[in-house]
Amino acid sequence: MSGKGEFDFIRDRLAPLAAGFKGALGLKDDAALLSVRAGRELVITADTLVEGRHFLKDTDPALVARKALAANLSDLAAMAARPLAYMTNIVWPSGSPEDFRTRFADGLALAQDDYALPLIGGDTTSGDGPWVIAITAFGEVPAGRAVLRSGARISDRLVVTGRIGDACLGLKVAQKQYQPSSEDAEYLVGRLNLPTPRLPLAEALQAHAHAAIDVSDGLIADARHIADASGLGVTIELDELPLSDAARRWLDEQDDTRAARLQLASFGDDYELACAVPEARVDTFLAELRKGGVDGRVVGHFHDGTGAAVLSDGQAVEAGAGGFTHF
Repeated sequence: MSGKGEFDFIRDRLAPLAAGFKGALGLKDDAALLSVRAGRELVITADTLVEGRHFLKDTDPALVARKALAANLSDLAAMAARPLAYMTNIVWPSGSPEDFRTRFADGLALAQDDYALPLIGGDTTSGDGPWVIAITAFGEVPAGRAVLRSGARISDRLVVTGRIGDACLGLKVAQKQYQPSSEDAEYLVGRLNLPTPRLPLAEALQAHAHAAIDVSDGLIADARHIADASGLGVTIELDELPLSDAARRWLDEQDDTRAARLQLASFGDDYELACAVPEARVDTFLAELRKGGVDGRVVGHFHDGTGAAVLSDGQAVEAGAGGFTHF
């Protein structure tokens, strides 16, 4: 790294992000102190973003920071948890200029203000490889009320929040593989770089969902994760995929709309929630989502069996992995 040293950066740019949280100890100790209220359980999650794999090399560091935190908080949202604090470990590319690190810290400040939680610690170093950001987030949930992947039951409906596939198209725009209108381009790239964790839906999930997961690897793959954890199979209806207006305009240009829908359902980075909801509660659950400003749609169901079956117009579709794989 160039410019200020590690401890100068921590003191000047990261320590202010811990202000007001007593257990952070001003980022001056080797660890932090975190308490959970009586009757609550601590929920902990960690995610790593790698330059060139999870975000493009020339992405604004402030956007990378915001996405890194939002992606992590999406895991808390899937378990119906309220965020408390986070830690960040960063491997800066060797020779990173001071402005690069400053932009990242600026983005973190914006992100944690959005979600009202402090930085409480972590580590910074540098290396010759790609830029790596690892965040650990802490949340709390009423004891026994966490929504797990393993709770789906036979005949539960697969409900997905928001829109699926925008991040896929945002990457195409960013890589100049697709050139929509300037309005659609701005929207799609924004969905890629600035996901919205569905934290306000915690109470609705606790009240109605048997299981949930955030859609980070792809809707098909993530729905299969719920099914596998619950010892069930899942059927997904591609024609019910909830799409934004921008995604529909892209779809209208495609020769093979079935393959196009499959691509959108398999890409990931949507950071919506896929939930297993009892059929009798679906209408109530969808109504509560709307009260929270989020649409929801039934896109499939859970049943006896294994794996994920994908249908379009009633016909089976070969989905392959159905999402992103890390190895």
